[in-house]
Order: sequence, then C-alpha cells, then structure tokens
Amino acid sequence: MTFKKILQPFFFTLIFAFAANAYAMTLQQAMGQIGNYKSQGLVGEQPNGYLGVVTNQNEASQLVQLINNARKEQYQKLANTNKIAIQEVETLAGKKALEKTKPGHYIQINSRWIKK
Repeated sequence: MTFKKILQPFFFTLIFAFAANAYAMTLQQAMGQIGNYKSQGLVGEQPNGYLGVVTNQNEASQLVQLINNARKEQYQKLANTNKIAIQEVETLAGKKALEKTKPGHYIQINSRWIKK
C-alpha cells in the first residue's frame, strides 16, 4: 500500500470536516439572525420558554437548537441560584416571551402556531 493511499481517506475526512464547519451556524450568528427568522415566520416563541420551528427553512432548526441550548443553560443557572426547579424558570420565561413577542410574529398556543 502506498503512502498516498494511506493518507487519502484522512484528507477526505479532513476536507469534509472543514466544509461542515464552514456551513455550521454559531451561537453568535444565531443571535444576530433570530429577528430575521421571526419576521420571516420561520421560528416562534413557545410557552415553555424555548423557540420552536414554525417552518423548517434556511437552517431554522439549527438556529432554534443553538438558541435553546443557550437558553437552557441560563435557565439552569437561574434555577440553581434561586433554588427552584428549572421548569419554573422555563414557564416564567415562556410567559414573558409570549407577552413580548411582536405583532406579526408567531407564538405557540395549545400546540398550534398563530400570528400574534
């Protein structure tokens, strides 16, 4: 087996890894795009304190996952600090998020997406 044949799979893996990272959205990018995604009707606020996917286009599910992971981390910190269950923090955050949602953006009520 030649040296070239041994390294060929390694280089393909390396190139694929770089390509995947080039297309991956960062939390900072997600935070910068959340307003656009809400305006486009792709994502909306849920009563559980997390974002949900209304229409899965333009990496909406990736944005939701990044934002929700960050939210969960913050909710857990608040729960720990205040010695309460994370579910209490999530419920309060969800209520506030639904109240603060701009008209024309989506919110989830009774498991259905509606425009506020």
